[in-house]
Amino acid sequence: MPKCFVLEPEVAGGLGPETEMDGSVHPPRVHKLHIELEGWLGDDLIESFPCFVVTDRCRRALEQSPLTGFHFAEVKVSKTAQFDELYPGRPLPVFWWLQVSGEACRDDFGLVSDGRLVASEAALRLLSTLNLAHCDVSEYRPQ
Repeated sequence: MPKCFVLEPEVAGGLGPETEMDGSVHPPRVHKLHIELEGWLGDDLIESFPCFVVTDRCRRALEQSPLTGFHFAEVKVSKTAQFDELYPGRPLPVFWWLQVSGEACRDDFGLVSDGRLVASEAALRLLSTLNLAHCDVSEYRPQ
């Protein structure tokens, strides 16, 4: 089996009130995503369980690569009052919902049953050229 890695990105906020999801399954199935940022340390990949969001810079890098197992959708991003207190006047980049459709360790991006993101060595190599300063990375070891 090829070497692959669990990525645990920065959690910069939570699901906003405009998120539409089916909570009867685990992990919940999200149909429309709204993220409310409480704080954002600048990483190009962030998480709000069960979803992953990337900056436009990250989206462009992924789209220009041969990597597999993902596509993008729109995401609504808003700032909380706490965000505005911490970062007054800070502009936000455009964000995209990284929808992971691949199988862990078969495609470049996949999810395991608990919703964690798994990336191939090639995917990790590309992502490491971006800002992932607050993303925990560990080798994936299937049960």
